[in-house]
Amino acid sequence: MLLLKVNVMVKGLYRFLREVWKKPKENLGAVYKQRLLEWRTQNVVVRAERPTRPDKARSLGYSAKLGYNIIRVRVKSGGRRRRKPAKGRSPSHAGLVHFTPKGLQWIAEEKAQRKFSNLEVLNSYWVGSDGVHAWYEVIMVDPNHPNIANDPKIKWIKNPANRRRVFHGLTSSGKKSRSLKA
Repeated sequence: MLLLKVNVMVKGLYRFLREVWKKPKENLGAVYKQRLLEWRTQNVVVRAERPTRPDKARSLGYSAKLGYNIIRVRVKSGGRRRRKPAKGRSPSHAGLVHFTPKGLQWIAEEKAQRKFSNLEVLNSYWVGSDGVHAWYEVIMVDPNHPNIANDPKIKWIKNPANRRRVFHGLTSSGKKSRSLKA
């Protein structure tokens, strides 16, 4: 009898989570709605105990040890409206609506940095949205913590050139909004 060797990839937890989060409304259903209801009543910037999407957080540099923090930020979705010129007619192509100078994710990172000024923004990812708001979780690092200073992978963040890097557009979403990334 001849046995055939079949290469079967076993789905790991993170791969399964990645697929679930591709369509959260369908896959998570009532849990997703319940989270949004709870998050609407919370403050705009809230420190979370653990990441909502552990697969995404780990791929962006999060590690479950002291010195790393997860901050959930609520941002009002939709663009900014420019003021109408005071004089003359109002042409339809005046450029008054659909004006968003930077992405919502970058705005969320800036809100987190203003609230937690002693921490540095490492990266962020989307966790939910409804008709009015969008929520992002921002990974923040304490540059003065010994765990961060002794870790060769992350100790670059202690460099003074990286201080308040989110306001200089040096995070991933900042570079994307500045057209430096695809």
